[in-house]
Amino acid sequence: MSGTMVAMSEQTRRRYQSNLRREHAEATRQRIADAARALMLERGYSATTMADVAQAAGVAVQTLYSACPGGKPGLAKLVYDVTLAGDGRLIPQSARSQVQAIIAEPNPVRKLALFAEMAVGIYERIGPVHRVLRSAAAAGGLTDLMAGTEQQRRTGSREPAEHLAATGFLRAGLSVDRAADQIYALTSIELFERLTDVCGWSFSECRDWLARTLADALLERAGGPGEG
Repeated sequence: MSGTMVAMSEQTRRRYQSNLRREHAEATRQRIADAARALMLERGYSATTMADVAQAAGVAVQTLYSACPGGKPGLAKLVYDVTLAGDGRLIPQSARSQVQAIIAEPNPVRKLALFAEMAVGIYERIGPVHRVLRSAAAAGGLTDLMAGTEQQRRTGSREPAEHLAATGFLRAGLSVDRAADQIYALTSIELFERLTDVCGWSFSECRDWLARTLADALLERAGGPGEG
């Protein structure tokens, strides 16, 4: 076998082993997050121990600490991140298919409808977890985590605003900063809680309202340029 073929074979083997390690790490993250989320929703954050989570996830306690740097607050962050993303895959939100579909959509109204669908879907997943972690923060724990997740959400709200500006759909006179502020406010978990828990709205009603409100607030005109 030539040196080139040997090198290619070695590269293939390393890539295969790297993929296996990543898949194993992702599966472990998912198991831990699922177990911890179930226990936290049932017992609350303070009553959920690392030992109980390790047992429920079928992993060693040391594995749990390795997967969750920072101990129990790190576990809470893992639960939040995996629930937010929808799975334990180690890929950024911006690279996921749902976000890529929003970016690729040429119709701005449809683009914001897809964004609203994603936002409400995230709320469906993260809402119960957010309430548990918010309660723990109010009791004197997890304040840094909750502040960090809120800052992360605000930072993330800038990306769709910048995208609308770059594609020429952002309403004239509306800055990216102000557009991002409106997206941040309109997609807050507390807002969805009021609509669903207090007003009795369904998730589909929240989705449709959010899509209309975002279009009215952000687009140059109803439908925006390029509407078919």
